[in-house]
Amino acid sequence: MIHVRHSAVAAVPVDVAFAYIDDYRNVLNWMYGVSEFYPDGEFDQGLGATFDAAIQIGPSTVRSKLEITEWEKDRIITLSSLGDVANSSTWEFTRVDDTKTELAVDFAYKLPDGLTGKALGLVVGPFVENAVRNSEETLRKNLEAEFARGPR
Repeated sequence: MIHVRHSAVAAVPVDVAFAYIDDYRNVLNWMYGVSEFYPDGEFDQGLGATFDAAIQIGPSTVRSKLEITEWEKDRIITLSSLGDVANSSTWEFTRVDDTKTELAVDFAYKLPDGLTGKALGLVVGPFVENAVRNSEETLRKNLEAEFARGPR
C-alpha cells in the first residue's frame, strides 16, 4: 500500500471538526475531485455505513463503494473501498486546546502489479498528493468559516 499523509491545525474545537467531516452532506464541499457521495444503505454515519462515490481523475470518473470501517466520535473516521480498487482514507482528530484541532489524514491505496500499476502510478500518485493537500486546506477553511458564523 502507498500512503499519503498530511496534517494541519484548524481553529475549531474537536467536536465541530468531527461533526462536519462525519456529515456526508459536506463531502462535496471539501473533498477534492469528488463529484458524487451519498449513502447506500440503512445508515448515513458511523461504523458500517456505506456510500456510493464518484471521483474525477483527469478525464475519467472512477466510481466506488465505500464503507466506514473505523469510527470513534471526536477521534477517528476511516473509509475503505469495497471494490477492485483498494484504498482507504483515515481522518484523525486531536484536540490541541479548546479552540484548535489537529486534523491528520492518511490516504492509502494499492495499484496493480506490473506495467499497468507503474503507468497508473504516474497519473494517480501526483493526483492523490494534490487531492490530499487540497482537501485538507479546503476543509480547514470551511470549518473555520462555519465555526466563525456560530450556531444557526
